[in-house]
Amino acid sequence: MVYTLPKLPYPYNALEPHMDEETVRIHHDMHHNGYVSGLNNAMDKLREARGKQDFALIKHWERELAFHGAGHFLHTLYWESMSPEGGGQPSGKLARQIDEDFGSFETFRKEFSAAAAAVEGSGWALLVYLPEEKRLGILTVEKHQNQLLPGVVPIMALDVWEHAYYLKYKNKRADFIQNWWNLVNWKGIEYRLEDECSGCRCSGC
Repeated sequence: MVYTLPKLPYPYNALEPHMDEETVRIHHDMHHNGYVSGLNNAMDKLREARGKQDFALIKHWERELAFHGAGHFLHTLYWESMSPEGGGQPSGKLARQIDEDFGSFETFRKEFSAAAAAVEGSGWALLVYLPEEKRLGILTVEKHQNQLLPGVVPIMALDVWEHAYYLKYKNKRADFIQNWWNLVNWKGIEYRLEDECSGCRCSGC
């Protein structure tokens, strides 16, 4: 298959004033698109290697596949984790699950913000669902190609690479994180949680 850059679920300027249009445009059209191009290139090189039965560079191209594939997946989730009508607090099953697993929404928000601010260099803060344990967790990822834990399902992503905020916030990552909460698409995140809890994957939820 050929991977394509997904369209943003809102206009480039829709996240103003918390996220500026230029940052969104560059982030989506250049950075995210770079992952898509790299993913397709890695897939092509692996198909070529299979055809020639030449696997001398298999380690390199498998790493490229992991790096660009994870980048594409997380960026797609990042855009979907935000909405011009976002912010506030979650409701329904997601709110109940957060209260159960973190004690309160405010505690969850503080813990997630602290985790995002503490990422060394470039990386992500993720809200994840652990199907085997039937609970939510927070995961920080700096090398996304090798730090995503097997079995966990990311349902919310915050990108704290500098290209996500530097034009507007400069080096003030904490300010970016604080304002990002005004954009969180709780309805979409709750939908992903409910989807993971349905069927045999998480029976008995």
